[in-house]
Amino acid sequence: MTTATLTHTSTALGWFHALSDETRLEIVRMLSHRERCVCELQAALDAAQSRLSFHLKVLKDAGLVIDRREGRWVYYSLDRDALDGIGAFATAMRPGMHAGSCRSACCE
Repeated sequence: MTTATLTHTSTALGWFHALSDETRLEIVRMLSHRERCVCELQAALDAAQSRLSFHLKVLKDAGLVIDRREGRWVYYSLDRDALDGIGAFATAMRPGMHAGSCRSACCE
C-alpha cells in the first residue's frame, strides 16, 4: 500500500469515526443548513456545554467542521472540502471502481 493510500485511508478513518456518533451526526445535519452559534447548537440538542464541546472537538479534529470567533461567540460550519472528500472516498469504494478489481472467471 502506498503512502498516499495510507494517508487517504487514515483521513477517511477519522471522518467515519467522527460520524459514528448520533449526536455528531445531528450536529452535521444542523450545520448542513447553515453556520450555527455554539449556543444555538447547545439549545437545539439540549446538550451540556462540556459534552457539546467534546463532540465539536471530535468533528473539528477530523476536519469536518471549522469554527470562527466573533466577539465572545463561536460559530461552526461544515468544511465543504471534507464533505467532498467523503463523497470521493465513497465513490472510489464502489465495486469495480478501483485498481485491482477482480475480473477473472473465478469470481463470476
